[in-house]
Amino acid sequence: MYTGAAGERSSEMRAKPMGKTILHVDMDAFFASVEQRERPELAGRPVIVGADPREGRGRGVVAACSYEARRFGVHSALPISQAYRRCPQAVYLRPNGRLYQSVSHQVMTILGRFSDLVEPISIDEAFLDVTGSQRLFGTPVQIAKIIKETIQREERLTCSIGLAPNKFLAKVASDLNKPDGLTLVEPGREAEFLAPLGVRRIWGVGAKTEARLKSLGVRTIGDVARKPLQFWIDRLGRHGVHLWELSHGRDRRQVEPRGAFKSLSHESTFAEDTQDLERIRATLLALSEAVALRLRKNGVRGRNVTLKWRWADFTTLTRQTTLGQATDDAQSVYRACSELLSKLLPLRQRVRLVGVAVGRLEGAGQKQQPGLFDENSRRKRRLDQSVDAILEKFGQTSIKKASLLDDPYDEDDRFSSFLKH
Repeated sequence: MYTGAAGERSSEMRAKPMGKTILHVDMDAFFASVEQRERPELAGRPVIVGADPREGRGRGVVAACSYEARRFGVHSALPISQAYRRCPQAVYLRPNGRLYQSVSHQVMTILGRFSDLVEPISIDEAFLDVTGSQRLFGTPVQIAKIIKETIQREERLTCSIGLAPNKFLAKVASDLNKPDGLTLVEPGREAEFLAPLGVRRIWGVGAKTEARLKSLGVRTIGDVARKPLQFWIDRLGRHGVHLWELSHGRDRRQVEPRGAFKSLSHESTFAEDTQDLERIRATLLALSEAVALRLRKNGVRGRNVTLKWRWADFTTLTRQTTLGQATDDAQSVYRACSELLSKLLPLRQRVRLVGVAVGRLEGAGQKQQPGLFDENSRRKRRLDQSVDAILEKFGQTSIKKASLLDDPYDEDDRFSSFLKH
């Protein structure tokens, strides 16, 4: 196993075949690093991208922060008010979604030079299967080094890369030596690599599962692996199988090419907690419009609609429904959200945040069941395409439904879950 900065050398980096090799490329503090690149005067300073802190009274969360800000305990998804209390001297910037998307596109284009199998999983990270690229570019470590050097040269940004026989191991590896790290997990050494790591490194293990595992005397991935499979089945059922398999470094998932999104989502934090149903419905409509626009832009439709809901006490829940056929239409998404909302009424307390997601995506070109009003559907699609063209040319606020004229959902809220899928 090799871990180190991109420029370091190791005897482990000798030219030898690795078999199937997956890279996970993770841009370092992406939004904040882009801002520091664009504004050289911010180099070396704590930078926090997110909502307006309003001197500790702001709403919303941190979208990203520089490594200088992380030293003060600031991290992504931290309430912006807490970030301000921890680091009032930071430079606070509102997100620039168009800039980040443009840079992301350039980075993904670079990755595409090294493999046809590139799977973006968010705006700032992607998997690559470079198994078939080694004859052209060299060993996996050599490929990773070339990628890092190319991104640094062309975009003046750094990234951390994990190399491994599967996606799970590559993702874990990329996070271990940030920033500007390079970590290789060699075949046959998976258990050695995972054993000392905490159980939170396993996908699907959150705070509640971690607490339950600790009650069983399990703190590391090695602790999980040492117990028999039946032990975990008896206590966690199907999730126990997943836990045990990953603890042994086993992950059968393939890298899915660009565009194979799992879901698309947006969410909005209200400026003040609210029980105003009209305001909540208007926000859900705006969120549905934003998600539908991205569905059409990416040429996909979805069958599952999820409503995310956060109460004022920060309790968060999700409710999901499955549509009769896949859609990229905002009204269809909104109707589904409205039905899910009705099951939460009457409101037991004020609401802090709502979100809308569409999943089970499929290509928009896939055959749909014929509808009763096909001509109306065609007219609606032409209208959607015209609106999309206006928004693309003049920006997201250039055209708006009359019902959204007083909508509190603004550009920063639209960006709060940008391209996380």
